[in-house]
Amino acid sequence: MTSRDFSLASLIPGVFLPTIVFEIGLGAILPVIALTGLHLGVSVAGAGLLVSMLAIGQILGDVPAGALAARVGDRRAMLLASTVTIATLSASALARSVWLLGAGVLATGAANAVFMLARQSYLTEASPVLRRARALSTLAGVQRIGTFIGPFAGALVIHLAGTGSVYWLAAGTSLVAAVIVAVVPDVADASAAHARAAGVVPVRRVLGDHRQVFLTLGVAVLTVGAVRGARQTILPLWTEHLGMSATTTSLVFGLSGAVDMLLFYPSGKVMDRMGRLWVAIPSMLVMAVAMIALPFSRTVATVSVVAMVLGFGNGIGSGILMTLGADVAPADRRAQFLGVWRVIQDTGNAGGPLLVAAGAALGSLGGGILATGTTAVVAAGALARWVPQWSVHANRSTRRRAAESAARAGLG
Repeated sequence: MTSRDFSLASLIPGVFLPTIVFEIGLGAILPVIALTGLHLGVSVAGAGLLVSMLAIGQILGDVPAGALAARVGDRRAMLLASTVTIATLSASALARSVWLLGAGVLATGAANAVFMLARQSYLTEASPVLRRARALSTLAGVQRIGTFIGPFAGALVIHLAGTGSVYWLAAGTSLVAAVIVAVVPDVADASAAHARAAGVVPVRRVLGDHRQVFLTLGVAVLTVGAVRGARQTILPLWTEHLGMSATTTSLVFGLSGAVDMLLFYPSGKVMDRMGRLWVAIPSMLVMAVAMIALPFSRTVATVSVVAMVLGFGNGIGSGILMTLGADVAPADRRAQFLGVWRVIQDTGNAGGPLLVAAGAALGSLGGGILATGTTAVVAAGALARWVPQWSVHANRSTRRRAAESAARAGLG
């Protein structure tokens, strides 16, 4: 498919619509997992561990997700993930023991990894390279919108039918997503499907053949993931440290999320036109400034401003990691490569809050937040160093050099 023939609107039925529906369900259960654990008699620490099961399941599922998508195809993997999620969420709704709840949440995280990997790989195949960033940043934006809507939908259901009903809501959204994926025609062409089918290779071979990418650009991905993961932790921890109410914390967090959601399409457009670094580096530097400023913010007004700047920094980087992964993934083994890529990304997301927690454990929450801001600066440097080495689309200069090299090769 050429850039002229391509339209984001063509991806709404098969990619964006099932994604937002699926994410609404996951967003709805996120606030209630810990509450369900507490109702089942676990401690506060145990409830926190239950919440982390979702992220752990996602990390554990990333590599198998790549192998599955390569073997059965991206659409079928999305359909399978939605179907499995219906079962895992139903089990969570019916759980009368913390072990069953934990198993259900862990399996839901693994199924989510399959769905996320498959839609990223699917969208990479379906979109032309010069419109890729817009497509993937829109996918990231749709995910965020779904996660943002989810808690509000969950709150309404809880008000009407109780806490456990949220899991049934999420099972229902997974069912709707599965039906949409099943009935909407595939937009990826036959050549992409053939390349995907030919790419079933062992993960160890993918690691060996592309170890230089993972050991260089992968470091940048890990640090970006850590900064983003910490972002969702530092705001509530800091407002709690200042003695602000839960309502105020929710409003501050909501402001940050609202700014974040509004920027996904401009982000993709800049990446497509100017190159990936024009978004990646400013995103990390803006987040670094916000994180470094946060420990010096003492009022609701100043914390709110910092939160919006933080949301702005994260928002302008919408889809950047998925886009970089799509840029460097080999066409003949794309799904397996992206599985490893997502392990690195998700490990960073999970590790970011630990960096903040380590600072707090050492007696300085502000120190942990400042360390995260420093990590954002490191991430910007790592992106500047390694993105041009591996992605033709890093900036206009790398694109021009690639075009000149292709022209010389053609003349030769």
